[in-house]
Amino acid sequence: MTSLYNDKEATNYKTDLDLRVYTSRLLGRDSSLVLHGGGNTSVKSTATNLFGETEDILYVKGSGWDLATIEAEGFAPVKMDMLLKMAELKELNDPDMVKYQRLAMTNPSAPNPSVEAILHAIIPFKFVDHTHTDAVVTITNTDGGEDKIKELYGDKILIIPYIMPGFVLAKLIYDMTRDVEWSKLEGMVLMNHGLFTFNDDAQKSYEKTIELVDKAEKYLADKGAILNVEEQTSHVNLLELAQIRREISTLKGHATISILNDSNEAINFSKQNIQQIATQGPLTPDHVIRTKRIPAILGEDFKSDLASYIVDYEQYFLNNKTNETLLNPAPNFAILKNNGTLSFGKNAKEANIIKDINEHTFEAILKAEKLGGYKALSAANIFEVEYWSLEQAKLKKAGSTPEFNGKVALVTGGASGIGLAIAKMLQTKGCAVVVLDVNPEVENIFNKADMIGVTCDLTSSDDIKDAVSITVKNFGGIDIVVSNAGIFTPSENLDVLSDENWEKSMNINLTAHQKLIRETAPFLKLGIDPAIVMVASKNFPAPGKGAAAYSVAKAGQTQLARIAALELGEFGVRVNTLHPHAVFDTAIWTDEVLKNRAKAYGMSVQEYKTNNVLKTEICSEDVAELVCAMAGKPFAKTTGSQVAIDGGSDRII
Repeated sequence: MTSLYNDKEATNYKTDLDLRVYTSRLLGRDSSLVLHGGGNTSVKSTATNLFGETEDILYVKGSGWDLATIEAEGFAPVKMDMLLKMAELKELNDPDMVKYQRLAMTNPSAPNPSVEAILHAIIPFKFVDHTHTDAVVTITNTDGGEDKIKELYGDKILIIPYIMPGFVLAKLIYDMTRDVEWSKLEGMVLMNHGLFTFNDDAQKSYEKTIELVDKAEKYLADKGAILNVEEQTSHVNLLELAQIRREISTLKGHATISILNDSNEAINFSKQNIQQIATQGPLTPDHVIRTKRIPAILGEDFKSDLASYIVDYEQYFLNNKTNETLLNPAPNFAILKNNGTLSFGKNAKEANIIKDINEHTFEAILKAEKLGGYKALSAANIFEVEYWSLEQAKLKKAGSTPEFNGKVALVTGGASGIGLAIAKMLQTKGCAVVVLDVNPEVENIFNKADMIGVTCDLTSSDDIKDAVSITVKNFGGIDIVVSNAGIFTPSENLDVLSDENWEKSMNINLTAHQKLIRETAPFLKLGIDPAIVMVASKNFPAPGKGAAAYSVAKAGQTQLARIAALELGEFGVRVNTLHPHAVFDTAIWTDEVLKNRAKAYGMSVQEYKTNNVLKTEICSEDVAELVCAMAGKPFAKTTGSQVAIDGGSDRII
């Protein structure tokens, strides 16, 4: 491991807090040091209060912030004198600790200070860096881990036996260090928890972390704890993935994203003695609120395996509870024997966090096994953190849940226009979305954890199958299909209509929709409140001259939707159709085209845009709103319907 500190970059950071932000982000750049909000940093500085008095302030990472992206406002300013007085108390429960730390803040709108604020305060150095470094924690999670840390670092490191974070940890270190000569220490190792380094210089504190972690990584390598994973192949069944996701969603009581990890490392781990090595507990107890203590291990009879997991979790709860309330006992991740792993989350972000944590944990476990055997904390210790009131409070801060949270949508023709608006609105309402388009730019437009763009020729069955596979592997199944892709073919009367024009329209505007239904229907049958929304056209109820190729295809698409409603209704799949017309904020309606069309009708552009019964303009977002309604609660008991979105057309009315 090498330092990322750059003297030239550092000159841009002038104040103590600026430097604290800079080196915190350097730590956050490396996922082997901190993961998803893990770890915390601080700086001791001064501030002038309202009365012109100078106060000693601890700026400590606030709850909910991630070191990789933290800003100055992510650090809670807490009065040092209050924190030091709290350290002298004989006892203090954690809710009171949080309350009094907030009372000691100089900015009431700042985030809650880290639960380790008191610990940061008693360390007599300006900068303090705390990481959950994989290498160090791996060594501590082995038989004889403390002896190995002593062998590695000697007496330059203070070793702290595992104890719950919060006041009890701060109090333990306060008592242990009363007679310690801090200047002789390079850091502290908290067993099964992480590493602390400190210095009066930001760079030196940061680089001491890098130095100590580098030593740990070399120690692991020297002891043969390195991994050489060969190419692995997964033989996972896509429909089974959808079945597992549906079962998990049922157990959790809400739609759940399920991410398959079939990397070489994940498959390799799933082929180990997982009943032994994967059921001991997480790498650090901080992870338990994300991952739960252990995974479900799924074989051929996954329903039975999940039922057994529920029974075991409930027994774990009974064995360790005092007055806590049972959390949902369903697993947060699973190991598919010989085929990789699954991570379950209420949305794609949460599922990806669990996947990331697991990747680091699997590597650490296999290295620990080579170092004498992986040995996690006891179930009682893990339970204490999983049901810790402060950790539960973090889970409750999520706020209201979007309508489509945990659901999976597949949208065609989404690189522009109406499809683009639909995809974005579904994502805003909580969906994980896979967007298909023949335009490769779709992959650049949608490249996020919960939005994936896939280049797809919808006239190709193989392309559609590949897109479905990507959807199911990345999110677990399919709940919503928006069959939107289409083209406007050139205007030609029947007596001159070319074969090419006719066939192109039929292939894209009709047959492609049939192929999409064929490939997605098996997964929709396993979906959560599944729905198909067909985006057809006003040309079905009100065709025009010269538009036979387009109008007939759209009529066929509408009829296809009606038949799909009949065939899929017994499986709970709703199929509804909307007929948009005169949606002018799309790529084909350039200013020039609009101007020419308006002129042909003897209208201004605005009059042309609002040439309907309601005298209103129809936008792509209006269509997207209707799509979401059809996929959601307003149409929960409706199938086979057709709705025009055109401001009212006298030809249709």
